[in-house]
Amino acid sequence: MKVLIVPNYMRPDAIEDSAKLEAWLETEGIEVAWVPDNRIAKIRDLDPSKFDLAISLGGDGTLLRAARTVGYTGVPIVGISYGHLGFLTCAGPENLFDTVSDALAGELHASRRATLSVEAHFGTSDGKEHVERCMALNDMALSRGSMGDVIAFEVLVSGNHIDNLRGDGFVVSTATGSTGYALAAGGPIVTPEFAGMVCVPLAPHTIMARAFLTSPSDIVEIVVDPDRPVETCLFADGQRIGKGMRLDKVTCRRGEGDIILLDYSAQGFYGSVSRVFYGKAAGR
Repeated sequence: MKVLIVPNYMRPDAIEDSAKLEAWLETEGIEVAWVPDNRIAKIRDLDPSKFDLAISLGGDGTLLRAARTVGYTGVPIVGISYGHLGFLTCAGPENLFDTVSDALAGELHASRRATLSVEAHFGTSDGKEHVERCMALNDMALSRGSMGDVIAFEVLVSGNHIDNLRGDGFVVSTATGSTGYALAAGGPIVTPEFAGMVCVPLAPHTIMARAFLTSPSDIVEIVVDPDRPVETCLFADGQRIGKGMRLDKVTCRRGEGDIILLDYSAQGFYGSVSRVFYGKAAGR
């Protein structure tokens, strides 16, 4: 059996516990590898499909990095929370060894989470088109650039015109990401079983624009007004895409596979909603 450890390298306690976890796993005869610190080295010669479990030690951002690392290999992820909210994580550091032991024994609930396939089209300084593609577990966010200019753009769903908007941008999220940026922008909390997309305008310059949901088969397209080519920022799960290039359009559709998150209960999502957003312990 092989385990992949994905720590938050900015937190000394997560690094210390990762080392303790590695030592314990090796005494159990389990092979261990660490995802490297991306500030120092990129992931090389690491085949995530060779692993049986990925363990994230950090906050939700660290778990999202684990999701990008394993991709669509089907390797389950268990998250240990060292962050502020830990909405996507399974347990705290005080339960590290028990939680990992339960995960290895197959005693945790597996939740399949839909993803986004993001395709961004940029214009380059030499007049050519540059296309970038990536996966996101949480969301794609289009926002204003460093100059703070309002963005003018068209929103289409499966080729159907929805609206022409001016504002700070637009968020397209999965159900998993509905409790992140989309929620902060006024979107709904959506159960993880929902496989469509959550679409939320960011500070639109109209009182008519509202968040809406799509079907799993829909394609959401955001087209920046070519007559107003302002600087924009585009992110997928918080990672910048196409920095320094002019965004022409971005499309989002359901990803080709799911991410598997482990938790103690199929109702863990609602417990997290109660704990994080309403300040209540489970069962209270």
